[in-house]
Amino acid sequence: MAGRDLRALFSSNDRGMSTAEAFINREAQWELTAAALAEHLVRVAAPGFDVEDLEAPRDNVLVFHGIGGIGKTTLSRKLEAALAGAEQRPAQWGEPAWPAGSRLLPVRIDLARSAGGDFEHLVLTLRAVLASVGRPLPAFDLALRRYWDHQHPGEPLEAYLQRGGLAAKFGKMMPQQVQSALADVAQALLLPGTVGSAVGQITGSLVRALRERRQTVRALASCFRLADLLEAEPDLETLSFYPHLLAWELDRLPADKKVTPVILLDTFEDVGDRTHRDLERLIQRVVWLMPNAFFVITGRARLQWAEPALQGQLDYTGPAAWPGLAVSSRPGGIPHARGILPDTIPVRGRQVLVGDFAPEDCDDYLARRLHADGTPLIPAPVRNVIAARSHGLPLYLDLAVMRFLELRRTGRTPTPADFEHDFGSLIARTLADLTPDERHLLRSVALLDAFDTQLATQTAGLTHQAAARRLIERPFVSENPFGLWPYYLHGLIRSTLRGADDHTDDRWTPADWHTAATRAHAALGEQWQAGPDRDRLLLVGCLCQGLALARDFRLDLGWLTDAAWAYVSDSVWEPVAPPTPAAVGTGAVAGLETAAGALAELLSTLARRQHEHRAITADRLTALTAAGLLPGDLQEMAVYYLAKAQRDLGRSADSRRGMQYVADAGGRLAPAARRGLAHLARLAGDFPTAHTVVPTLGWPGRHHRVDGDIWWPHGDMPRAAAAYKAARTEAEQHGIAGERATSQAQRAFTLAFTDPDRAADEIELARQLVTGLTLRQTGHTIDMAALVRNAGTDHGVLDRAHVLREEIRVSGVAIATAILELVVCFHHAVLGNDQGITDTITRLHDLTVGGDYAYYTDIAAFMADRPAPASSARWIDDAAAVRERWRHLVLARRLRLQG
Repeated sequence: MAGRDLRALFSSNDRGMSTAEAFINREAQWELTAAALAEHLVRVAAPGFDVEDLEAPRDNVLVFHGIGGIGKTTLSRKLEAALAGAEQRPAQWGEPAWPAGSRLLPVRIDLARSAGGDFEHLVLTLRAVLASVGRPLPAFDLALRRYWDHQHPGEPLEAYLQRGGLAAKFGKMMPQQVQSALADVAQALLLPGTVGSAVGQITGSLVRALRERRQTVRALASCFRLADLLEAEPDLETLSFYPHLLAWELDRLPADKKVTPVILLDTFEDVGDRTHRDLERLIQRVVWLMPNAFFVITGRARLQWAEPALQGQLDYTGPAAWPGLAVSSRPGGIPHARGILPDTIPVRGRQVLVGDFAPEDCDDYLARRLHADGTPLIPAPVRNVIAARSHGLPLYLDLAVMRFLELRRTGRTPTPADFEHDFGSLIARTLADLTPDERHLLRSVALLDAFDTQLATQTAGLTHQAAARRLIERPFVSENPFGLWPYYLHGLIRSTLRGADDHTDDRWTPADWHTAATRAHAALGEQWQAGPDRDRLLLVGCLCQGLALARDFRLDLGWLTDAAWAYVSDSVWEPVAPPTPAAVGTGAVAGLETAAGALAELLSTLARRQHEHRAITADRLTALTAAGLLPGDLQEMAVYYLAKAQRDLGRSADSRRGMQYVADAGGRLAPAARRGLAHLARLAGDFPTAHTVVPTLGWPGRHHRVDGDIWWPHGDMPRAAAAYKAARTEAEQHGIAGERATSQAQRAFTLAFTDPDRAADEIELARQLVTGLTLRQTGHTIDMAALVRNAGTDHGVLDRAHVLREEIRVSGVAIATAILELVVCFHHAVLGNDQGITDTITRLHDLTVGGDYAYYTDIAAFMADRPAPASSARWIDDAAAVRERWRHLVLARRLRLQG
């Protein structure tokens, strides 16, 4: 519970200032639990409570959430123990004041993946703990036995309970009670034979008896949903509704047997993520269908059940359904924790942060910590800066409050700029109980976004991993088991270690930081070079961290050069931009002051070009090449991709100069540059020149794809498709995912003209291959293939083309717009829409007025069998043959649609 903050009170002469200690501690969390549970007990005992009411709001859940390692699991275990008996309750936790005679039945269920549980195990655990009631629960037991025999034929329930540890934990009464329930129902129905072999017969007979309202089953007849549940297919979905029967059975227990289950669901973050909610949906259903049970959920995030946007993903959503889970105006929780009575204010704010605060919690804390006449003393702009820099750590907020009071003592009003500040004392507190090796290691890993024990040990220059193994157990180190490097420092601890001017005895000098950065950089290079070939995740991770270190500490590029070439070779383009330079023991450097900064800018630009207009890409690369900071081969990389961007923008002369420069240099991108020159010849309509270059390109110059690019404008789709297939096969052999996807997209595009049925499979394959890759232009090609496949039909071709035209416009790739207009012209030609053809040819003429791709207007005229102006291209075949192929494609599509 909140109390007076004496340190703050004795830091100011302002008698109008009020203070409150707003930190949440474990005692307060017990108070919250006791208060919420007391209210629950009063509510379910009230005369108007109906366990079968499935529409009433639910207030039977309390959530504790916070960062990993903050003690949520410990809290869950302590709560279970305290609720089980007063002798296990910590001395500082007060005596709960819930109604006399209340009997609680707590059970904690660990939902962690490592615990190996599942939803079926959860339901069986609930039933097993209720075995202590000492009597069968026939409605639930009959449904459970039917489910079990259907889902686990030949496997006795007893054996499963024994193997899963439930029998040892809760005793062996449950199987006997289930068997007894079946025997009692069979006897009531006057069924012959053994019960064990007659579950199906019992179920069928009971359903008929319930429907006919026979007196022999009057004890179960009041559960009017029982018959429906027994008739439903006994699968996992149906099992999730069986807890309704448990709730009904609990409600019918005689007074001397009455119990209230308190179900503690721990590690709720392992239930799923914000996209996959299948298990969460089943568990939420249990909570909703058991309104007379109380649930305490612990996990890393708030429950989102009160958000209306989740309607359809979960069964019960919105603040009306879960009033206690909606965002509370009192994040601190329940101030009236003791003495809950029926006429008191209901407990709200059922989502309680453990440890670190969310941004809104930080603001609330700061606003309530110091105030005068109900008005926060710390203004909102200052609170915003403090909250952002705190990373939610309560200790930082505490230190910031004291700094605020300290600044006020100087006679001036604190401003937001006063809190762009790291607290050196936070380092001293963090290091206080660490060994010398751990202290040294902690500073070392502050240089890393994420690490494993090996990387941490190498960065620290230690010869053993023991210190690293101890360090990762500390609460300021979090773990992401699915990350490339699983461990990372709490954000505030890391930024403070790197930026604060601390006064500890073993503080590092700038030279110490530089030495550690050199070790970290070398260790990352070793991990990448020793890792599996073509491991993109490892490559990108090492690049991101290595670039930041080399940039911030002015290190030589070293292995980063080869890593950069490996990055561009796959044409995947994941983001690799390191964060803004961090101030560390020595002055950090900005963007284009070093080769590493220039390389980071280069790779970032190449990745971002998939999301930006090509003009932005060209401007950034122009500035980069002009800076001259990159070594020769990387400078060629920048020039080459600048030339590509210029080609996409229609700046052919500039592009040709850049491509020629790279080709003449004879470096790694020389074959690609020769391919670029071939493309430039093709866009100028000089097909013989482009075709002559193909045999000289080989795989490095993507010869097969260049060949396909030459033949499809000639209308020779089978030849182009074969070339693209060869290009895809070659890319697969070399393991280049981006090239494989691009070649397949082009193959799908060409086949869409000749064989729409076959093209459907090719388009689907292309979509699969591009999944997970950042290849915007390839995605546009796939979309155009789908348009070609539907050309001549009413499948929204023009509307889809309009949307795609806007997407391409944003990218700034001029050629893509021209190809799209060619596709639209094909559609109009198949339909025989003269006006549509005329309009499209006009747009094509405007797009190609500069001379590049001017022959597209010829192709459009060929499709429509219209006269073409003087040829804009030097065809490999004569123009008449090209005209005949394109006209044949149109006529063949018409004939296909008519048939």
